[in-house]
Amino acid sequence: MSSTDFEDITEQLHTIADYCRYGASLFNQAELFYGHGNDNALSEAFTLVMFAISLPKEMSEDVMNCRLLKQEKQDILAFFQQRIDTQKPVAYITNLAYFAKLPFYVDERVLVPRSPIAELIEKHFEPYFSEKNPPQKILDLCTGSGCIAIACASYFPEAEVDAVDLSLDALDVAQMNIENHGFSAQVMPIQSDVFSGVVGQRYDLIVTNPPYVDQEDIDSLPTEFTHEPEMGLGCGDDGLDIVRVILAESAQHLNDDGILICEVGNSQYHVEALYPEVDFTWLSFERGGHGVFMLKKAQLEKHAKLFTGAVIAE
Repeated sequence: MSSTDFEDITEQLHTIADYCRYGASLFNQAELFYGHGNDNALSEAFTLVMFAISLPKEMSEDVMNCRLLKQEKQDILAFFQQRIDTQKPVAYITNLAYFAKLPFYVDERVLVPRSPIAELIEKHFEPYFSEKNPPQKILDLCTGSGCIAIACASYFPEAEVDAVDLSLDALDVAQMNIENHGFSAQVMPIQSDVFSGVVGQRYDLIVTNPPYVDQEDIDSLPTEFTHEPEMGLGCGDDGLDIVRVILAESAQHLNDDGILICEVGNSQYHVEALYPEVDFTWLSFERGGHGVFMLKKAQLEKHAKLFTGAVIAE
């Protein structure tokens, strides 16, 4: 859109609803992909409109009929143009994403938070833990933006949480979010290649959303995903290079009643094919999502030779 187009559009469209509808039409025409917090063009446009005018998304429907100032209209159109031209996820344009009902700063150093694990945290990981029976020490492997670690700290205020990642860039973002949420005394960011930075530490809960996208899916990802750090997405031909290590080494980092919760997404198929003898508990979600399993320490120990052998074979 040229400046002339902007002028023409701002003379014809006036309300928040007008711009949401118009943005959705533009995005549909551009055949954008939605997989980073919104799942349709209208929600995507609404997110950008409300960000541009500094209003929360949770407002009365009456606000949709409010008229916009000329500068607000121009700001909205500029965001629409940026979304179409760059095909960046909206969260990278606004530097804002929500996870477990909490706001997080994000940029292209980290994945956009979208894991169904948020639902587990909001439910206090019931029935494995609860508000009355909380985990005292939690490890968030592959923390990225720190969203899982910080959400765990928020929902389990007495817990100590370690947030580990190999990427120093990601840890810089995590540190920012830790400070923004006031959890510097509760959440510790640690550089670690899987468990290398937490040798000798044991946890009640290890929760992880590691890289797990297989090569076939990596090769066919929409453009929006190419803005995310590749090391946070792909992990070998079957996507399980890091998952193998997690399964082989988690038991030695869990307390006796501890559990591992791990997301593998579409690579669930590869996990089940690689470990047919293992009785994974695959978790279900009310808000959508799949490919998250739970294993107790006893199960990890029971299959220790199988898990260790898979790492050696690789």
